[in-house]
Amino acid sequence: MSGNAIGSIFRVTTWGESHGKAIGAVVDGCPPAIPLAEADIRRAMDRRRPGTGTEGTSPRRETDEVEILSGVFEGRTTGTPISLLIRNRDADPAAYEKYRDVFRPGHGDYTYFRKYGLRDHRGGGRASGRETAARVAAGAVAAAVTRREGIEVLAWTAALGGIAVDSGEVSRERIDADPLLCPDPAASLRIRERIRDAAGSGDSLGGIVEITVRGCPAGLGEPVFDKADAVIAGALMGIGAIKGVEIGDGFAAAAKTGSEVNDGMAPEGFLSNHAGGILGGITTGQEIRIRVACKPLPSIARAQRTVDAAGRAVEITVGGRHDVSVLPRVVPVCEAMVQIVLADLLLRQKAVR
Repeated sequence: MSGNAIGSIFRVTTWGESHGKAIGAVVDGCPPAIPLAEADIRRAMDRRRPGTGTEGTSPRRETDEVEILSGVFEGRTTGTPISLLIRNRDADPAAYEKYRDVFRPGHGDYTYFRKYGLRDHRGGGRASGRETAARVAAGAVAAAVTRREGIEVLAWTAALGGIAVDSGEVSRERIDADPLLCPDPAASLRIRERIRDAAGSGDSLGGIVEITVRGCPAGLGEPVFDKADAVIAGALMGIGAIKGVEIGDGFAAAAKTGSEVNDGMAPEGFLSNHAGGILGGITTGQEIRIRVACKPLPSIARAQRTVDAAGRAVEITVGGRHDVSVLPRVVPVCEAMVQIVLADLLLRQKAVR
């Protein structure tokens, strides 16, 4: 199975299945002598892990403790591959036995079967959102690289269930102070009520994640096919529930004129940032602004029509331990993927200058 790795110099490969013994990642190309400890990774993992009691999230109780098996010696990276192990402590594959030969609507069940001729029915196997825990662990390693350059990546819940958030001046403190990783406390209360309503009706909700990158230097990005915005969008679209990515004004720019969206310049710098910090596929040194659209999760407790592996009509309801929305747990995943891309682009830039 190909397609499990991302990056050219800073390269991340994830492995494992939702209800297997463990999941993990291998990070290759990380420079040596960077301070890194399991506690650094723990902070990122705690923002994503299930079983925390956050409104609408899965009750699956995973500790998500990360073991660094290689690539770190006496608290510093060695320049060799960093192997990260996350054991699945609360797997329950028996709960999925009834879906062994049934394709759940909205999941990758049917397409995996068509591609490989078989599939892991235990929670979706490799296609499960559980795999993203490995990405968050690898993203924490990437953050150790980008932090040296003064780069900060912040992601937060910008909308959920159709309720928009007034982000204001975001900060890590404001985001992490809220259980939904939402910097607007009033909107967070309304969203939690929306989540309760959806859970009560056996349904799920979509939302929007907003991401900003501060302190990114100008000049990152590799034209033509590895433009900074292209690889960022590709990395984010590689997250299972993501259905759209926009940078800067995004789709809103389609209804504007050139005079409205061109970012003028003066001796002191850019006069606006409609481009979202990237021009010609190369970073401008301004804030990078990204918005990500997340679909409602497909595991819902409502009757749905589908077929089984023999092509027979079936009606199912999907029970078990599921999130009502991919937010807020996808927020640190989005953050991690941007960190991984930026670490790779930074190292690629250092290779040519």
